This record gives sequence, structure tokens and C-alpha cells, in this order.
Amino acid sequence: MRKIFLFLTLTVMATAMASCGKKQGSDVTKINGTEAVGHQAETDQALAPDFTLNDLNGKPLTLSSLRGKPVILDFWGSWCVWCVRGVPKMKEYYKKYEGKFEILGIDCNESESEWKAAVKELALPWLHVYCPKESTLYRDYQIQGFPTKVIIDAEGKLVQTIIGEDPAFYELLDKMFGES
Repeated sequence: MRKIFLFLTLTVMATAMASCGKKQGSDVTKINGTEAVGHQAETDQALAPDFTLNDLNGKPLTLSSLRGKPVILDFWGSWCVWCVRGVPKMKEYYKKYEGKFEILGIDCNESESEWKAAVKELALPWLHVYCPKESTLYRDYQIQGFPTKVIIDAEGKLVQTIIGEDPAFYELLDKMFGES
């Protein structure tokens, strides 16, 4: 009985870790003449699929309403070890480039109460929306693992998708905003 429990526990943990940190092979791409490492969005320079989801206060927030500066969609969940481990670095870069881009955190596979509690506990200062299970957003953005960060330019065009907690994401932000 004990061996079965241990086996099941290890299997569940391995599955969670695999889906949480899943990362595709890195591709080198050019963005505004800058090399960037990560998985390039399939629809290079296509408009990001627009959506409207409710924010922390239950008010509708539409992606296209954020046009005018770059937006990073951060698909994450508090259950995802790599998502939570990346929070301090995300906060650092959000502060470093304050006002130059916006982050829109998108809940992944949690109850609304768990999501709200996690945002509060982690003190995440950026925008957040709740993605209900019936939403097609994961399919629309071809989300394959968590965390996934989708960079959208100021005109609403897809720039880059990075799957997993990857230092290349922060290097790309430094290159995009002119600092190394």
C-alpha cells in the first residue's frame, strides 16, 4: 500500500512538473533587428487574438484596450512551481521598465477564489484576468505549458512566445527597451 501511494505521488508530481515547466526547443528569431531566443509565435506579426475577461474586481477587461504600449500576457497558475519561482524576477522587470509595457496575468486552471488569493499573497502589481474553463483562450494562443509569456507590441501584433521560465525572456526585454 505504501509503495502504491509513493508511486502515485511521484507520478502526479512528475506530471505536474512536466506540464508546468514544459518548454519547446528554442528558436533564434529577429525582432526589430535584435536576436531573440524562444518559441516564435506561429502567426509572426499577426494581430494577437482579442479577448475580454473579468479582472480582479469582476469588471471586463479587453486586450485591445491596452494598445499603445507593449503587453506581456503571462499565462500562469499558483499551482505551477516555475510560475511562482519566476514572480520575483517578473516584479523586478516590471519595476525596472515601469510605464514602458504592461503585464496582463492570465489565470490558468484555478478556481476564482484560489486565483484571487494567489494574486494577493504574491502581491502581483500588474493587471490580472480570470480565464474560465469554457474559454477558448488557451487554444487561441496555443498554450502548451506554464508559464507561457506572449509578447505583443504596441500595435497589438504578436511578437514572441516564450514557454517556461527562461532567462531569454528577460534578455529580450532588455533588448526591446534599449538596456543591456
